[in-house]
Amino acid sequence: MPPARPLLGKRPSDREVSPPPTKRKQQSTTTNKAVANFFKPASQKEKEVDQMSWRILHKTLLVGRYGAVNNLQHIRGDGKRKIAAFDFDSTLIKPASDRKFAKDASDWKWWDPCVPGKLRQLHEEGYLVVVLSNQGGISLTPDPKKLKSDQKRLADFKSKASTVFKQLDLPITLYAATAHDAYRKPRTGMWQELLEEYDLEQDGTIDLSECLFVGDAAGREATGSGLRKDFSCGDRDFAANVGIPFLTPEEYFLQEEPRSFVRSFEPANYLQDETSNTDEIIYAKTNPLDIVLLVGSPGAGKSSFYWRHLQPLGYGRVNQDILKTREKCLKAASALLEERTGVVVDNTNADIATRADWITLSKEFKIPIRCVHFTAPPSLCEHNDAVRAMNAGDETNPENRLLLPKTAFLGFTKRYSEPQISEGFQDIVKVDFKFEGSEASRKLWSKYWL
Repeated sequence: MPPARPLLGKRPSDREVSPPPTKRKQQSTTTNKAVANFFKPASQKEKEVDQMSWRILHKTLLVGRYGAVNNLQHIRGDGKRKIAAFDFDSTLIKPASDRKFAKDASDWKWWDPCVPGKLRQLHEEGYLVVVLSNQGGISLTPDPKKLKSDQKRLADFKSKASTVFKQLDLPITLYAATAHDAYRKPRTGMWQELLEEYDLEQDGTIDLSECLFVGDAAGREATGSGLRKDFSCGDRDFAANVGIPFLTPEEYFLQEEPRSFVRSFEPANYLQDETSNTDEIIYAKTNPLDIVLLVGSPGAGKSSFYWRHLQPLGYGRVNQDILKTREKCLKAASALLEERTGVVVDNTNADIATRADWITLSKEFKIPIRCVHFTAPPSLCEHNDAVRAMNAGDETNPENRLLLPKTAFLGFTKRYSEPQISEGFQDIVKVDFKFEGSEASRKLWSKYWL
């Protein structure tokens, strides 16, 4: 039978592939290839692989490979290469028990009976077939308090993946991101590791237009008829970041029509017109000596605003992330004021009580206190924080700040009270988000990071 095209081919009939029966604990891994190899002379036998090899990269990326090394060589060499990448759960497999989450390592079946045939077809057509999966429930550095449960989750995942790929019997590599770092989709760390492992270059040896990524996190909305809303748009966003076509399992395996989708955050909506006036004066110094209190969520752009607009005006800076306590910040600010140096308080300053301490300090020194209020919404701030943390050393993160936990943003929202002149401020300057940076930084910022 001639192979069908990967996107438009007809769905194989159920008789072409024999999926594992739902109730079976173990699945047969015997294949025609294995049988043929058994009867070959020893000198002609291919190297057999009876288990996956596993390794860990940078403490958080779990990599599993099934297939002998010589079976991987066909993807190397000169010329353009094609990659077919898939999510794992709810894309290639699903729980055999029809539960939302599998109850154990043996609770799985193919997402659809046609899945193995389609993957084998891709392999025969010269695609490198890989799996890129977020596995936040797995820990590669077990918590001593949860050692047994963490070890069991990891063992169960390895066991399931090994069984799945043994039955598929193709050379295949799985990348599993276990932390909220640069490897987690939609971030592209797993893709970069894949390119490095197979000596591929994104702009040289890969035909991106012929590649594809299939995943179920597509941002689809509930449209009736029992169709559920997707939990995220991470898989679709990942494909957009890499620059390859994206399909859902329904579109790729079953040739269903695409459903409407929405993204919870679209970076492009916050990029200003490049022809706008970038030399606009946002803040002017009006007092010989004063305190400038910054108010805004983590990731709202407060530190960047200081370095671009306030530091050139001669202001010193106190920051609680560096000094650790408000008391130390107040002491450092007092020292600067005694030297007749204006002070910028670069903290979130979310609530009235926190701001009151700084207003009191201004009264002690008999100087004005001004407020700069950053209006960026929470989703934008989380995006900014992720861009900053994932690009340490870049101009977007000169202080090498780490990724903040979700609670940092939730905590600010819970405590936040909009600053008012009546609190004691001389004035309040509102600053809406405006991207400022090089073209390289703009390209990074425009990607999907959440």
